[in-house]
Amino acid sequence: MISLRTLAPSLTRITAAAAVGAALHIGQGNPKLVDQRAVDFSRALLAQMEVDGEVICCEGPKDNAPAFSRREKVGIGQGPKVEFVIDPVDGTTATSKGRKDAISALACAPKGCLQVLPDDGYYFKVTTDYHAKGKISLDMSIEEIVQVVAEQKKKQPENFTVIMLERERHQEILSKLRKLGVRIILIEDGDIAASVVTCIPNSGIDLLLGAGAGPEATIGATAVKCLGGTMLVKVWKGKKDHEKRLERLEAEGIDIAKTYSESELARGNELVFAASGVTKGELLDGVRFIPNGAVVSSLCARLPSGTLEKSESMMRFKGHPVYEQLT
Repeated sequence: MISLRTLAPSLTRITAAAAVGAALHIGQGNPKLVDQRAVDFSRALLAQMEVDGEVICCEGPKDNAPAFSRREKVGIGQGPKVEFVIDPVDGTTATSKGRKDAISALACAPKGCLQVLPDDGYYFKVTTDYHAKGKISLDMSIEEIVQVVAEQKKKQPENFTVIMLERERHQEILSKLRKLGVRIILIEDGDIAASVVTCIPNSGIDLLLGAGAGPEATIGATAVKCLGGTMLVKVWKGKKDHEKRLERLEAEGIDIAKTYSESELARGNELVFAASGVTKGELLDGVRFIPNGAVVSSLCARLPSGTLEKSESMMRFKGHPVYEQLT
């Protein structure tokens, strides 16, 4: 069995590089430039890793945004054979507008362990911590899911917090939640961070609900599995879907009636999730630039240990092979 433990620090450096690249353009109103610099910086760090790696999926191509190419080879070509799912910036729009909750994130596993749902439309996701593991299903109503999770966590509705993307497609869910009397945090972007924060003790956030993209589901599932939580994902059938979307998904081997769990999207017991904050959010602080450098907040979760490490790195740009261009 390949041990990824020794790779964890390098993986955090990759997301930190992407975060710095993206943060250079916070609030400048140029999402493509945000993505491009994040990809450029993270690609440069990946090229130095002692792995025989492949990026099996990267968020971005669907929107014609800068991204790693599908099945792009990374690393020096020697070392463990690993695969990556990368989102250089989960929250590109938020970054370009100077808003909260943008991160850079990736999942890494031995080759053949990560399943990515096609980046074609949205997928409904429910994420929470270990308390409700095995207790909920996507056959339940929104009200039933909230009730079961709250009961397992021994919380009353007024002390129970749901986090979700603020989207038109979520209006019906939002109305149901408000009738239940739970607390609700609406975020502009970033359902990877929202998934992770539900599994961190004492975060104050109990449950993620809502529809988001496929690559983020795999990255989030990797983190959730490392942290012992539960994530359920199913094809979202939206009113604005292309008429042949479900046919396309089935042609790619997706069971449109199936509920995928965190253990199906991130298989095995050798997994690493890494993330770094771009802008300040629920999960991580944003990049802070200092004279000739930057301070980046990151975290890394991994199996089999289940360890979660949070760190703050102070980078010096002068003389660094990637960051020297910034001095």
